[in-house]
Amino acid sequence: MLFFILFLLFLPLIFIIKRYSNASTTKNSPPSPPRLPLLGNLHQLGLFPHRTLHALAQTYGPLMLLHFGNVPVLVVSSSEAAREVMKTHDIVFSDRPQRKMNDILLYGSKDLASSTYGEYWRQIRSLSVLHLLSTKRVQSFRGVREEETARMMENVRKCCSDSLHVNLTDTCAAFTNDVACRVALGRRYRGGEGREFQKLLLEFGELLGAVSVGDYLPWLDWVDKVSGLFGRGHRVAKHLDQFISEVIEEHVMNGRDVDVDTEEQNDFVDVLLSVENSNSTGYPVDRTAIKALILDMFVAGTDTTHTALEWTMSELLKHPTVMHKLQDEVRSLVGDSTHITEDDLGQMNYLKAVIKESFRLHPPVPLLVPRKCMEDIKVKGYDIAAGTQVLVNAFAIARDPSSWDQPLEFKPERFLRSSIDLKGHDFELIPFGAGRRGCPGIVFAMTTIEMAIANLVHQFDWSLPGGEDLDMSETNGLAVHRKSPLIAVATAYTYQRN
Repeated sequence: MLFFILFLLFLPLIFIIKRYSNASTTKNSPPSPPRLPLLGNLHQLGLFPHRTLHALAQTYGPLMLLHFGNVPVLVVSSSEAAREVMKTHDIVFSDRPQRKMNDILLYGSKDLASSTYGEYWRQIRSLSVLHLLSTKRVQSFRGVREEETARMMENVRKCCSDSLHVNLTDTCAAFTNDVACRVALGRRYRGGEGREFQKLLLEFGELLGAVSVGDYLPWLDWVDKVSGLFGRGHRVAKHLDQFISEVIEEHVMNGRDVDVDTEEQNDFVDVLLSVENSNSTGYPVDRTAIKALILDMFVAGTDTTHTALEWTMSELLKHPTVMHKLQDEVRSLVGDSTHITEDDLGQMNYLKAVIKESFRLHPPVPLLVPRKCMEDIKVKGYDIAAGTQVLVNAFAIARDPSSWDQPLEFKPERFLRSSIDLKGHDFELIPFGAGRRGCPGIVFAMTTIEMAIANLVHQFDWSLPGGEDLDMSETNGLAVHRKSPLIAVATAYTYQRN
């Protein structure tokens, strides 16, 4: 009787194993590491999934099939495979998997980044590209970027005069937050409300990067409730919604008359409210969509930009020779001018090379936002089933020795001899993604980063406190930050005037 009871208990497990083995033999699936029944490969993700998946790809290849619970996941780890997914078959892989945390935090996934592929997504992308992130709109905020850069320089200069070390992590975070607040919301948010808002955004980023067990094992959905994950998500969503609602009401009360087609500097809330009122896009834009887009644009303009700035400064501090070469370029081009403007950036080729190299080694979101396959398809000879999720490992691709010489070394000079760019056309370097689901804010982000780095290295000489080594450890999460704050010593540069 005991044997019979045990047989009945393990019978479902036997069927699951048999189903998995049959599925792997009936189709030409990509190589897969061994997996556990029920859990699949979830246990192999570890604290730093981009590094774990990179290591697995060394054994199983650039197209690797994993299973997170009962969800098949295709991991892409080479530029050739990424080109297949994000260009050749881009439309087939343009959907997003549904995630409960996205639904909680992003108004039912109504934002641009996580909304499902379809008419709604096409409409809000068109709105974003034409009215929020067009070249004309980005240029209209030039004054904001230059003013906030000057403010950051004054804060660093004050640390110099007070003989204080500079916390570059906090400095870069405050700078990107102020730029994003002014561009998206119309003004800076400092003091009590500003600090609370920044804390909420930090927790928001952590939650977006958290793995929800219920997304892959629906029968364990209760775990996320018991652990408090969903509770935290609802709390953060409620407070952010309250903040954004107050910002919108403030704009409504001001009642500005905005023409979305002019080059006038109108913040994103003004533009979106004008689109809502005039129906100028030809399709309805409701208040929920406006809130989701505001949150999307704000988060995209702060967390990833801040991450890129702190990693770039980290590499420059770690490589003084590169720092000095960059300072020579910047200072020779602008002479004794104390501030760099956006007009000066076009000639700074080594600056652009340094930033590209930093993005290569430290993509802010190393596992690009997941995609989902919408129909059965063959990729590089392998059968990929509809519903398969896709993780493009930008971290692994940028360290592929078949694409890069000495891929682990920080060598900006490689980009002086190469036409590879990071706008989504060259799949060896795709920190902003590519194809239909690529980030439309590249121009805004790059201009902001270039302005900040150029002024930091132009106006100050930098070193590490006491000549200590620099810890380059990472945090885990959707965006990968430094684990410890970046602390440096700044010395104001003395200009040689004729």
